[in-house]
Amino acid sequence: MRKFAVLLYPDFSLQEITCLTSALTIWFGEKIDYIASENKEYYSEDGLRVIPTKTTADTKITDYDCVILPGTINPLPALFDDRLIEFIKSGNGSDTVFAAISSSPILLSKAGILTGKKFTSGFFMQMADTFDFVEKDNFTHKGIVEDGNVITGIGMFFREFAEAVLRRFGYDIGNSFMRDTPDEYTEEELTFYWSDDDYQEFLEELKAYTT
Repeated sequence: MRKFAVLLYPDFSLQEITCLTSALTIWFGEKIDYIASENKEYYSEDGLRVIPTKTTADTKITDYDCVILPGTINPLPALFDDRLIEFIKSGNGSDTVFAAISSSPILLSKAGILTGKKFTSGFFMQMADTFDFVEKDNFTHKGIVEDGNVITGIGMFFREFAEAVLRRFGYDIGNSFMRDTPDEYTEEELTFYWSDDDYQEFLEELKAYTT
């Protein structure tokens, strides 16, 4: 089993990473740690309250094969969270894959992970002008950019971002990852049945609610 982590910070975007996290957990049975600098509730940008499973003090970033950074509509709290930035910075020179989407590549820039690497991002370009740690010459205006152990993406390409990360780790996701359309399926194909064993397992679980 590989080790995956998602970093949490205020106003993080679930929508930009759930194609990836659901595929990792539901399709491929991976476990994901959700890491933040403090053990407290964090609100997603759409108001969902989330509690991290670990803090930056509890673990090492180099313990993970891949660290996923969601975007955020309000990047300043994360950008000036010294514990979070130091945690990311501790992955410099490691084999850990950093997968950052939307505005979150700016966190990698501040932590030095993007030094000398091509990247893309969904943050407004004035931010690149404001912060001298952003290497503007390496900013590449593409939907998804991979350079070494870093995968970056723009938020509107969340599906392609997920696909890039999954392919990096060799998962079999076929040729049309999450691109099927309803009209391509027959009624039979859209009718679902458990296997006999799975149905029996369901019936056993049901007893706890009915007896």
